[in-house]
Amino acid sequence: MLVSCGEEPAKPIDKTEPLVKIPQGFPEIVSPPDNILTKDKIALGRILFYDKQLSRDGSVACVDCHKQHLAFTDGLPVSKGVGGEIGGRNSPTIVNSAYSAQLFWDGRAQSLEVQIRGAMFSPLEMYADENMIDEHLRTSKDYKARFATSFGTDSVPNTSLAVKAIAAFVRTVISGNSRYDRYSRGEKTALTDNEIAGMKLFFSERTQCASCHKGFNFTDDMIHSTGLYVHYYDKGRALITGNPKDEGTFKTPSLRNCGLTAPFMHDGSVATLEKTIEHYDHGGKAFKNKDERIIPLHLTEQEKSDLIAFLHSLTDDELIKKQEYSAP
Repeated sequence: MLVSCGEEPAKPIDKTEPLVKIPQGFPEIVSPPDNILTKDKIALGRILFYDKQLSRDGSVACVDCHKQHLAFTDGLPVSKGVGGEIGGRNSPTIVNSAYSAQLFWDGRAQSLEVQIRGAMFSPLEMYADENMIDEHLRTSKDYKARFATSFGTDSVPNTSLAVKAIAAFVRTVISGNSRYDRYSRGEKTALTDNEIAGMKLFFSERTQCASCHKGFNFTDDMIHSTGLYVHYYDKGRALITGNPKDEGTFKTPSLRNCGLTAPFMHDGSVATLEKTIEHYDHGGKAFKNKDERIIPLHLTEQEKSDLIAFLHSLTDDELIKKQEYSAP
């Protein structure tokens, strides 16, 4: 059940549990000095994440673009906002975004607070009205109590504090318990022979997949062009920098849970993992800014199948079932 007015109390977070369970091999989460994580703030952010009244017409909440069962994506080529407005880009997952130094496909936001506020006020997303949000928060007894607990008894519920609370919640959405993770930690029966073959291919010099999809989160968190088109109507990073060399470049997405996050690419134009592999196998298209690592791979059908099997092993079934991420 979605919370639309903030009056229904959230299911409490167990205060005996660690604030955030960090998977083995993951770094600790670093919060901004003005938005330190607390259990009360996380619980408040969880309610706000599901609150449709933060949007202009009361029809869209954060969760509408970031659904738990789809690893916090929406399954659409491009996102839909208030009034059915169609966005221009695919909704990226928020999973492990606490570790990202660049957010949005063009990397224009350097913090979750900036990213969340940007989405909240975008006409193609929640198209929020700050005065309406402030009034909504201040007329709710439950919100008043929760903001006081989270930000101090003298705090007045408002949009800026709501953004901080949502950011606090999103920082706790962590995924690191896929079968691949368990295999990496010593559980050698966690992967099949095909998945192991695909893993070796993924990390090989031949494919160079791991040169961009690297590290614990399977992303270098950088901006590249994969040669998806010979002409980009969406100029990508160049819209921010004005630099022609940034035209058609977008942030490397994490591959964690990619078995749940189709369709792919910045515009959702590639429907399946199979078609994604085909794009890279062909070496992309002849675009002026295409990354030099995108070259024809000449994979066999078995190698393609092995790669896809490995990518599915990155799915974290625990993530999509965690009650602390679900609707309060």
